Amino acid sequence: MKGVVLPLLVLAVVASAVSAAYAKHQSRKLFVELQTLQEERDAMNVEWGQLQLEQSTYTTHGKIEGAARERLHMHMPAPQQVTILRP
Repeated sequence: MKGVVLPLLVLAVVASAVSAAYAKHQSRKLFVELQTLQEERDAMNVEWGQLQLEQSTYTTHGKIEGAARERLHMHMPAPQQVTILRP
């Protein structure tokens, strides 16, 4: 009986050590991936902030009016050309 138990215990200890090492390796691998994804997220957040700032500058009244005048050749109507409709 002792001849069978000792090899099984050694095998169980070796299997446990291998699985612990594998779990630690996977943990480190996933941690590196997490850090990479967090850096990517931070870069995207910076880009998002820059795009929001750019959008806010493009939607100011002066920019819109300038674009309407230059690209669309629009102008402000004279007061006599304006008609006010009331319900």
